[in-house]
Amino acid sequence: MTLIPKSHPRAKSLLIREKLVNGFDKGLVAKEGLLAQGRGEAFDYLLGEKTNKAAKLAIKAAAAQLLQAKRPVISINGNVAALCPKEIVRLSKQVKAKLEVNLFYTNEKRKQAIIKILKKNGAKEILGTNPSDSTRLPGIDSARRIVDKNGIFAADVVVVPLEDGDRTMALRNAGKTVITFDLNPLSRTSQTADITIVDNITRAIELLISESKKISKRNGKGREKIISNFDNKKNLTENVIQIRNNLTRRARVA
Repeated sequence: MTLIPKSHPRAKSLLIREKLVNGFDKGLVAKEGLLAQGRGEAFDYLLGEKTNKAAKLAIKAAAAQLLQAKRPVISINGNVAALCPKEIVRLSKQVKAKLEVNLFYTNEKRKQAIIKILKKNGAKEILGTNPSDSTRLPGIDSARRIVDKNGIFAADVVVVPLEDGDRTMALRNAGKTVITFDLNPLSRTSQTADITIVDNITRAIELLISESKKISKRNGKGREKIISNFDNKKNLTENVIQIRNNLTRRARVA
């Protein structure tokens, strides 16, 4: 990887790019995943490249929802495996969620590369790997319709980081609660999910792990109150307002 000086004003962003490129070289990330990352980075810039108040509220609600779930599953794609494999495994252990590899641009070689990196970072069981356990999620035509009958298909709560909107809609229609990370508050995924964390996953994942540890000490009623008090539509609106305010401040400076 390229040596990036810590003093560089875009050091964190450049490091994320390096991780994605490295992930592509290792066979984790599809070419299309690099383009998707660029789109997200543009929104991160508009959001001020920091975790705002609205994102923190969504993270708290997500932690409570995961801890209340009976069968939580975290869906893993190539970008997630390249950016934060260690943190995703830590989160799965913290909230007792299963991990399932699910890809839009799927091939066996890439799937095996993702499985390898997850296991390297401490994952024990990874679903979505055994064809005999595969079934189809209704209402979707892409390769992501193929899910594990013991994982996403049976889940009550599904975390879908860096997701595509059609599968989010299919999961909701299947009666599942969907939590997502999406830097674009106007995307189909953001608008369709039950809880949308509008933040860069490389920042938010650590906060979600930390919040899950705190909320795990609360009882079920306390967690349910956090969930019921969260309004995803209102939260998304707050993020749009944040973008507008940031643009207004920049325009004044210019």
